[in-house]
Amino acid sequence: MSDEIRNALAQRIYDGSLMPNARLIELSIAEEFGTSQTPVREALRELEAMRLVQSEPYKGTRVRQITPREMAEAYMVRAILEQRAAELAAARFENNTSALEATVERICDSAKRGDIDAYAQGNLDFHRSIVAAADNLVLLQSWDALRFEARIRVNLFRKENAIVARAAEHHPIVVALKQGNGIEAGRLLREHSESFAEAWAKEVESPSSDTDTPSPSCTIETSTATNGSD
Repeated sequence: MSDEIRNALAQRIYDGSLMPNARLIELSIAEEFGTSQTPVREALRELEAMRLVQSEPYKGTRVRQITPREMAEAYMVRAILEQRAAELAAARFENNTSALEATVERICDSAKRGDIDAYAQGNLDFHRSIVAAADNLVLLQSWDALRFEARIRVNLFRKENAIVARAAEHHPIVVALKQGNGIEAGRLLREHSESFAEAWAKEVESPSSDTDTPSPSCTIETSTATNGSD
């Protein structure tokens, strides 16, 4: 039950139904879901770990403000971490990208269907699998600390419209990794994340600006990656 409550509340935060600073009252939530307050407390603790809500003594729990600046900074840090991860993991992926390819197909399929939850999960799986393959625990822990399980969904609901086009950006990354070209894969991953960072940074400067930039359609890339450096 706590998972159901957590997911429902998280969805409302992502889509803006629950606005920043909105108070989350345990008793009211328990009554809505027909349960006791115990699973509600568990759900709120998990949401706090995801940095979607914040609790203060004697003030209760409220929806946390996720600012454009915070999103921009998180994507910029992710860009750096994933670039290095690709460089370290490339040897493990050389001629061994079938799992990544399947994940990209899952991402593209969910994008075409407009299934945001499936797209977000596939996206998370893709990027984390590359970081995990780097075999550097500190790097992985640093990536996990950015909490992109939540940030990907925030980005999808509030910023990104062209998810089919964005999904296609994962194909050349796989091509580069299949060739064992960590430099190229790292460059592509960094540019991918930096594009989101730049979009959020523009909102810091001008909240009303339109920052979506179209990318190629979601089709299998047949071209091969070329060697290059940053």
